[in-house]
Amino acid sequence: MPEAPTKKTNWSAVLEDNPWVVFLAPFIVFMIFTQIEPTPEKAGGAFGLVIPYSHYPWAYAAKIVLTLAAVGAVWPGYRWFPFRVSPLAIVVGVVGVVVWVGLCKLQLETRVIGPFLSPLLDNPLGKTFGLAGMFDPEATRSAFNPFEHMADRRAAWAFLAVRFFGLALVVPLIEEFFLRGFIMRFVMARDWWEVPFGTVTTTAVVVGTVFPMLMHPAELVAAAVWFSMITWLMVRTKNIWDCVAAHAVTNFLLGVYVVASGDWHLM
Repeated sequence: MPEAPTKKTNWSAVLEDNPWVVFLAPFIVFMIFTQIEPTPEKAGGAFGLVIPYSHYPWAYAAKIVLTLAAVGAVWPGYRWFPFRVSPLAIVVGVVGVVVWVGLCKLQLETRVIGPFLSPLLDNPLGKTFGLAGMFDPEATRSAFNPFEHMADRRAAWAFLAVRFFGLALVVPLIEEFFLRGFIMRFVMARDWWEVPFGTVTTTAVVVGTVFPMLMHPAELVAAAVWFSMITWLMVRTKNIWDCVAAHAVTNFLLGVYVVASGDWHLM
Protein backbone atom coordinates (compact mmCIF):
# COMPACT_ATOMS: atom_id res chain seq x y z
CA MET A 1 0.00 0.00 0.00
CA PRO A 2 1.31 3.51 -0.74
CA GLU A 3 2.71 5.39 2.19
CA ALA A 4 0.00 7.02 4.28
CA PRO A 5 0.19 10.65 5.39
CA THR A 6 2.46 11.11 8.41
CA LYS A 7 -0.11 13.18 10.34
CA LYS A 8 -2.80 10.75 11.46
CA THR A 9 -6.17 11.18 13.06
CA ASN A 10 -8.02 8.44 14.91
CA TRP A 11 -10.20 7.86 11.84
CA SER A 12 -7.14 7.69 9.58
CA ALA A 13 -5.75 5.01 11.85
CA VAL A 14 -9.02 3.08 11.64
CA LEU A 15 -8.85 3.18 7.84
CA GLU A 16 -5.25 1.99 7.86
CA ASP A 17 -6.24 -0.94 10.05
CA ASN A 18 -9.21 -1.69 7.79
CA PRO A 19 -8.08 -0.71 4.27
CA TRP A 20 -10.94 -2.60 2.62
CA VAL A 21 -13.34 0.09 3.90
CA VAL A 22 -11.61 2.70 1.73
CA PHE A 23 -12.11 0.76 -1.49
CA LEU A 24 -15.44 -0.95 -0.82
CA ALA A 25 -17.66 1.44 1.14
CA PRO A 26 -18.42 4.07 -1.56
CA PHE A 27 -18.90 1.41 -4.23
CA ILE A 28 -21.28 -0.62 -2.07
CA VAL A 29 -23.36 2.45 -1.25
CA PHE A 30 -23.54 3.34 -4.94
CA MET A 31 -24.55 -0.18 -6.00
CA ILE A 32 -27.20 -0.55 -3.28
CA PHE A 33 -28.98 2.59 -4.43
CA THR A 34 -28.51 1.66 -8.09
CA GLN A 35 -30.78 -1.31 -7.39
CA ILE A 36 -33.53 1.12 -6.38
CA GLU A 37 -33.36 3.22 -9.54
CA PRO A 38 -36.12 2.68 -12.10
CA THR A 39 -35.44 1.96 -15.80
CA PRO A 40 -37.76 2.27 -18.81
CA GLU A 41 -38.55 -1.43 -18.35
CA LYS A 42 -39.36 -1.43 -14.65
CA ALA A 43 -40.05 0.75 -11.64
CA GLY A 44 -37.42 0.71 -8.93
CA GLY A 45 -38.60 -1.99 -6.58
CA ALA A 46 -35.66 -3.11 -4.46
CA PHE A 47 -35.98 -3.23 -0.67
CA GLY A 48 -39.75 -2.92 -0.86
CA LEU A 49 -39.64 0.49 -2.55
CA VAL A 50 -41.55 1.21 -5.74
CA ILE A 51 -40.19 4.26 -7.55
CA PRO A 52 -41.83 5.25 -10.85
CA TYR A 53 -39.61 6.11 -13.80
CA SER A 54 -40.63 9.77 -13.62
CA HIS A 55 -38.96 9.98 -10.20
CA TYR A 56 -35.58 8.82 -11.52
CA PRO A 57 -33.89 12.25 -11.05
CA TRP A 58 -34.63 12.19 -7.32
CA ALA A 59 -33.44 8.61 -6.95
CA TYR A 60 -30.24 9.37 -8.83
CA ALA A 61 -29.52 12.58 -6.92
CA ALA A 62 -30.01 10.78 -3.60
CA LYS A 63 -27.62 8.07 -4.71
CA ILE A 64 -24.93 10.59 -5.62
CA VAL A 65 -25.32 12.50 -2.35
CA LEU A 66 -25.03 9.33 -0.26
CA THR A 67 -22.11 8.05 -2.31
CA LEU A 68 -20.31 11.36 -1.87
CA ALA A 69 -20.87 11.06 1.88
CA ALA A 70 -19.16 7.66 1.77
CA VAL A 71 -16.32 9.09 -0.34
CA GLY A 72 -15.87 11.90 2.16
CA ALA A 73 -15.70 9.41 5.01
CA VAL A 74 -12.88 7.40 3.39
CA TRP A 75 -11.07 10.33 1.75
CA PRO A 76 -8.01 10.02 4.04
CA GLY A 77 -7.47 6.59 2.45
CA TYR A 78 -7.64 8.04 -1.07
CA ARG A 79 -4.79 10.34 -0.07
CA TRP A 80 -2.52 7.31 0.31
CA PHE A 81 -2.10 7.62 -3.44
CA PRO A 82 -0.25 10.83 -4.40
CA PHE A 83 -2.40 12.78 -6.84
CA ARG A 84 -0.96 13.17 -10.31
CA VAL A 85 -2.36 12.72 -13.81
CA SER A 86 -0.32 12.03 -16.93
CA PRO A 87 -1.19 13.22 -20.46
CA LEU A 88 -1.40 9.56 -21.48
CA ALA A 89 -4.47 9.16 -19.26
CA ILE A 90 -6.27 11.91 -21.17
CA VAL A 91 -5.35 10.33 -24.51
CA VAL A 92 -6.62 6.92 -23.37
CA GLY A 93 -9.85 8.52 -22.17
CA VAL A 94 -10.46 10.21 -25.53
CA VAL A 95 -9.68 7.06 -27.50
CA GLY A 96 -11.81 5.13 -25.04
CA VAL A 97 -15.03 6.99 -25.82
CA VAL A 98 -14.57 6.36 -29.55
CA VAL A 99 -14.03 2.66 -28.85
CA TRP A 100 -17.01 2.45 -26.48
CA VAL A 101 -19.51 4.21 -28.74
CA GLY A 102 -18.26 2.42 -31.86
CA LEU A 103 -18.55 -1.05 -30.32
CA CYS A 104 -21.94 -0.27 -28.79
CA LYS A 105 -23.19 0.83 -32.21
CA LEU A 106 -22.21 -2.55 -33.66
CA GLN A 107 -24.52 -4.30 -31.15
CA LEU A 108 -22.38 -7.44 -31.18
CA GLU A 109 -24.04 -8.63 -27.99
CA THR A 110 -27.44 -9.11 -29.60
CA ARG A 111 -26.21 -9.97 -33.10
CA VAL A 112 -23.40 -12.41 -32.28
CA ILE A 113 -23.49 -13.46 -28.62
CA GLY A 114 -27.27 -13.42 -28.09
CA PRO A 115 -28.15 -16.22 -30.53
CA PHE A 116 -25.72 -18.61 -28.82
CA LEU A 117 -27.20 -17.85 -25.40
CA SER A 118 -30.87 -17.65 -26.41
CA PRO A 119 -31.70 -21.21 -25.27
CA LEU A 120 -30.41 -20.31 -21.79
CA LEU A 121 -31.96 -16.86 -21.66
CA ASP A 122 -35.40 -17.89 -22.92
CA ASN A 123 -35.92 -20.94 -20.72
CA PRO A 124 -38.16 -20.70 -17.60
CA LEU A 125 -35.20 -20.07 -15.28
CA GLY A 126 -33.87 -17.32 -17.52
CA LYS A 127 -37.28 -15.67 -17.69
CA THR A 128 -37.70 -15.88 -13.92
CA PHE A 129 -34.51 -13.90 -13.36
CA GLY A 130 -35.07 -11.60 -16.32
CA LEU A 131 -31.98 -12.82 -18.17
CA ALA A 132 -33.64 -12.42 -21.55
CA GLY A 133 -33.26 -8.65 -21.22
CA MET A 134 -29.62 -8.68 -20.20
CA PHE A 135 -28.50 -7.42 -23.63
CA ASP A 136 -31.18 -4.74 -23.77
CA PRO A 137 -29.76 -1.33 -22.73
CA GLU A 138 -33.21 -0.06 -21.75
CA ALA A 139 -33.58 -2.98 -19.35
CA THR A 140 -30.21 -2.37 -17.69
CA ARG A 141 -29.73 1.41 -17.94
CA SER A 142 -31.88 4.36 -16.91
CA ALA A 143 -31.80 5.96 -20.40
CA PHE A 144 -33.51 8.96 -18.79
CA ASN A 145 -33.88 11.93 -21.12
CA PRO A 146 -34.64 14.92 -18.86
CA PHE A 147 -35.79 17.05 -21.78
CA GLU A 148 -38.48 14.49 -22.56
CA HIS A 149 -39.59 13.57 -19.06
CA MET A 150 -39.25 16.90 -17.22
CA ALA A 151 -41.59 19.74 -18.12
CA ASP A 152 -39.45 22.47 -16.57
CA ARG A 153 -36.44 23.01 -18.85
CA ARG A 154 -34.40 24.65 -16.10
CA ALA A 155 -35.00 21.63 -13.89
CA ALA A 156 -33.96 19.39 -16.78
CA TRP A 157 -30.65 21.21 -17.16
CA ALA A 158 -30.12 21.16 -13.39
CA PHE A 159 -30.62 17.39 -13.31
CA LEU A 160 -28.33 16.99 -16.31
CA ALA A 161 -25.61 18.81 -14.36
CA VAL A 162 -26.07 16.35 -11.48
CA ARG A 163 -26.04 13.46 -13.95
CA PHE A 164 -22.76 14.64 -15.48
CA PHE A 165 -21.26 15.14 -12.03
CA GLY A 166 -22.07 11.54 -11.14
CA LEU A 167 -21.07 10.16 -14.54
CA ALA A 168 -17.76 11.98 -14.96
CA LEU A 169 -16.54 12.39 -11.39
CA VAL A 170 -18.20 10.06 -8.90
CA VAL A 171 -18.42 6.87 -10.97
CA PRO A 172 -14.79 6.90 -12.22
CA LEU A 173 -13.52 7.50 -8.70
CA ILE A 174 -15.42 4.77 -6.91
CA GLU A 175 -15.23 2.18 -9.71
CA GLU A 176 -11.48 2.48 -10.24
CA PHE A 177 -10.69 2.39 -6.53
CA PHE A 178 -12.93 -0.65 -6.13
CA LEU A 179 -11.87 -2.57 -9.24
CA ARG A 180 -8.16 -1.77 -9.43
CA GLY A 181 -7.50 -0.68 -5.88
CA PHE A 182 -9.23 -3.69 -4.33
CA ILE A 183 -10.53 -6.49 -6.57
CA MET A 184 -7.49 -6.87 -8.83
CA ARG A 185 -5.11 -6.83 -5.87
CA PHE A 186 -7.37 -9.00 -3.70
CA VAL A 187 -7.06 -11.95 -6.11
CA MET A 188 -3.27 -11.66 -6.08
CA ALA A 189 -2.38 -11.92 -2.41
CA ARG A 190 -3.86 -12.47 1.03
CA ASP A 191 -2.30 -9.20 2.20
CA TRP A 192 -3.68 -7.48 -0.90
CA TRP A 193 -3.14 -3.96 0.46
CA GLU A 194 0.62 -4.56 0.30
CA VAL A 195 0.57 -5.35 -3.44
CA PRO A 196 2.10 -2.34 -5.25
CA PHE A 197 -0.47 -0.66 -7.44
CA GLY A 198 0.12 -1.52 -11.10
CA THR A 199 1.44 -5.00 -10.36
CA VAL A 200 -0.71 -7.64 -12.06
CA THR A 201 -0.97 -11.37 -12.63
CA THR A 202 -2.92 -13.21 -15.31
CA THR A 203 -5.71 -13.83 -12.81
CA ALA A 204 -5.87 -10.15 -11.91
CA VAL A 205 -6.07 -9.12 -15.57
CA VAL A 206 -8.85 -11.64 -16.25
CA VAL A 207 -10.83 -10.55 -13.19
CA GLY A 208 -10.27 -6.88 -14.07
CA THR A 209 -11.94 -7.54 -17.42
CA VAL A 210 -14.65 -10.07 -16.59
CA PHE A 211 -15.98 -8.29 -13.50
CA PRO A 212 -16.84 -5.02 -15.31
CA MET A 213 -18.26 -7.02 -18.21
CA LEU A 214 -20.76 -8.52 -15.78
CA MET A 215 -21.58 -5.00 -14.62
CA HIS A 216 -22.24 -3.92 -18.23
CA PRO A 217 -24.17 -6.86 -19.73
CA ALA A 218 -25.65 -4.76 -22.53
CA GLU A 219 -22.14 -3.62 -23.55
CA LEU A 220 -20.11 -6.79 -23.00
CA VAL A 221 -17.74 -6.29 -25.93
CA ALA A 222 -17.22 -2.58 -25.32
CA ALA A 223 -16.59 -3.26 -21.62
CA ALA A 224 -14.06 -6.00 -22.42
CA VAL A 225 -12.05 -3.75 -24.73
CA TRP A 226 -12.35 -0.52 -22.75
CA PHE A 227 -11.49 -1.94 -19.34
CA SER A 228 -8.56 -3.81 -20.90
CA MET A 229 -7.29 -0.45 -22.13
CA ILE A 230 -7.44 0.96 -18.61
CA THR A 231 -5.63 -2.11 -17.28
CA TRP A 232 -2.87 -1.43 -19.81
CA LEU A 233 -2.74 2.18 -18.58
CA MET A 234 -2.56 0.99 -14.98
CA VAL A 235 0.41 -1.27 -15.72
CA ARG A 236 2.08 1.43 -17.79
CA THR A 237 1.88 4.31 -15.31
CA LYS A 238 1.25 2.46 -12.02
CA ASN A 239 -0.89 5.38 -10.96
CA ILE A 240 -4.51 4.93 -9.87
CA TRP A 241 -5.34 8.57 -10.59
CA ASP A 242 -4.47 8.02 -14.25
CA CYS A 243 -7.12 5.28 -14.31
CA VAL A 244 -9.63 7.59 -12.66
CA ALA A 245 -8.79 10.42 -15.07
CA ALA A 246 -9.07 8.24 -18.19
CA HIS A 247 -12.39 6.89 -16.93
CA ALA A 248 -13.59 10.44 -16.22
CA VAL A 249 -12.65 11.70 -19.68
CA THR A 250 -14.39 8.80 -21.41
CA ASN A 251 -17.53 9.19 -19.30
CA PHE A 252 -17.69 12.96 -19.77
CA LEU A 253 -17.29 12.71 -23.54
CA LEU A 254 -19.82 9.87 -23.60
CA GLY A 255 -22.29 12.14 -21.82
CA VAL A 256 -21.64 14.92 -24.35
CA TYR A 257 -22.19 12.45 -27.18
CA VAL A 258 -25.45 11.21 -25.66
CA VAL A 259 -26.87 14.72 -25.26
CA ALA A 260 -25.82 15.70 -28.80
CA SER A 261 -26.99 12.49 -30.50
CA GLY A 262 -30.01 11.57 -28.40
CA ASP A 263 -28.71 8.04 -27.77
CA TRP A 264 -29.91 8.11 -24.17
CA HIS A 265 -29.75 4.32 -23.92
CA LEU A 266 -25.98 4.70 -23.48
CA MET A 267 -26.47 6.44 -20.11
